[in-house]
Amino acid sequence: MTQLSPKAAGTLAVWLQDPSVDENTKAELLALENDPQELEERFYRDLEFGTGGLRGVIGAGSNRINRYTVGRATQGFAKYILEQHSGEGRPSVVIAHDSRRFSPEFTLEAALVLAGNGIETHLFPSLRSTPQLSFSVRHLKATGGVVITASHNPPEYNGYKVYNAQGGQLVPDEAEKVISYILQVDSFDAVKRLSQEEAEQQGLLHWLGEEADEAFTDTVAAVSVAREEIKASLGRDFKIVYTPLHGTGNQPVRRVLEKIGFSQVFVVPEQEQPDSEFSTVKSPNPEEREAFTLAIKLGEELNADLLIGTDPDADRMGAVVRDNEGKFVVLSGNQSGALMIHYYLSRLQEQGKLPSNGAVVKTIVTSEMGAAVAAHYGAAVFNTLTGFKYIGEKMTQFEQSGDYTFLFGYEESYGYLAGNYARDKDAVLAAMLIAEAGAYYKAQGKTLYDVLQELYEQFGYFLESLESRTLKGKDGVAQIQGIMNDWRSNPPQEIVGSAVTEVLDYSLGLSGLPKENVLKYLLADGSWFCLRPSGTEPKIKVYFAVRGESLENARDKVAALSQQVMARVDGN
Repeated sequence: MTQLSPKAAGTLAVWLQDPSVDENTKAELLALENDPQELEERFYRDLEFGTGGLRGVIGAGSNRINRYTVGRATQGFAKYILEQHSGEGRPSVVIAHDSRRFSPEFTLEAALVLAGNGIETHLFPSLRSTPQLSFSVRHLKATGGVVITASHNPPEYNGYKVYNAQGGQLVPDEAEKVISYILQVDSFDAVKRLSQEEAEQQGLLHWLGEEADEAFTDTVAAVSVAREEIKASLGRDFKIVYTPLHGTGNQPVRRVLEKIGFSQVFVVPEQEQPDSEFSTVKSPNPEEREAFTLAIKLGEELNADLLIGTDPDADRMGAVVRDNEGKFVVLSGNQSGALMIHYYLSRLQEQGKLPSNGAVVKTIVTSEMGAAVAAHYGAAVFNTLTGFKYIGEKMTQFEQSGDYTFLFGYEESYGYLAGNYARDKDAVLAAMLIAEAGAYYKAQGKTLYDVLQELYEQFGYFLESLESRTLKGKDGVAQIQGIMNDWRSNPPQEIVGSAVTEVLDYSLGLSGLPKENVLKYLLADGSWFCLRPSGTEPKIKVYFAVRGESLENARDKVAALSQQVMARVDGN
């Protein structure tokens, strides 16, 4: 243990000596006595309260997620909630969780700490989706919300996402206040906590029932723009294969699809039930083709029209469609977004329901194709930083000012929302919209792939790609920062023969956006690429976007751009 840094050694000693830390946790740490590298990783810092909250590897230690780091974060959040609450009666928080290890335990811990601070909590009795939590905060007029989830991270992770009274994840100025309160919690004794029996007796702990699920299902289904057509005929002849990837999406996605009239929905049996190990996939991420291996197999057997997958907390949706040769191809988040914007806005226009002040909101790393489609239908387009919390913040601004009517929000990482019922991305809604779009176009003799080709021909051959590098641990953090520093201080003059015309350094707070460690390079030929450290994983992500003269030309351009940029990234 003498090999540990002073910070790690000091924090480890506190954990081992603190009487409020249970003996099993202490035993787990003592068993690592001969592994100073692992102890250093667990204690060299406190787990950071970053993009919307905590996310980390499960285990004992200050840089891990466990009941103690959850309790400390909740104590800080409780102080923030009490500060924010100005209404009559008690402040309240809604809490949901996904299928990950210790999610129910962390949920109850958060509830009991909130109860210890006099804050009423509403808990779901079993796993529920992140978008349902966002909806429920608004529906129940709560003061805030918490979701225990690590989204699509590997099984060893869990997380703690925090929501404001609008149902959106905390934006930077809100998060900074919560962080300041968390930092004031300097011992585990400072965490106030009731027992479950005390919390229930005092009316501080409530369990939500079926009416909460029905309210969510009804609200999502109300966004449909083809419900009567689906019920009348289109839903009978359209085969959907769906995989919840062992997560929370199984029940809500099936309920919504059934409610609007889809009768041929087949769930991948091996991935239907919750499984904290996500045992049938390398990663429960619908952005990756491998996650659809079993769905594609079933789709081939059933001759399905569309395959849909949702991540563990059901806020991201991936779609697989048949190409012009009948083979299944996975749509990118940008492609699905453009298709849904085109479908949704065109149907609203046909029905005379497209508002004159409509707005579409996307992130700075999302394709410009969706923006071009939105503009075609007269919608204003707004850009935000990466993270759906910024899209949610924009929605609330529209609602308060009345200047714009929110139509659709999306990000390239498979997050979508239409309607005004939530402030976070919703894979349940996205599954419904992509399914009804597929059924609607099938009745016209087209596949979604056909419609995508039509959009390319009309708006241009936009194509994007994403590369990421995982750099774990203390050294990885330093490596990622070194890469960003190198590109910031030594920007390229040209890439793949095209001049770099502008460098956008978002750490400076460009265009009124919050400061964030993101670099975007614009090229003379209209291409761009962007470097961004992930806020939720030990990764640096590099985004690439081009507009080609044909799909083949666009593929060549994006491959060349990616190859040259990543050669420098990997050379650092």
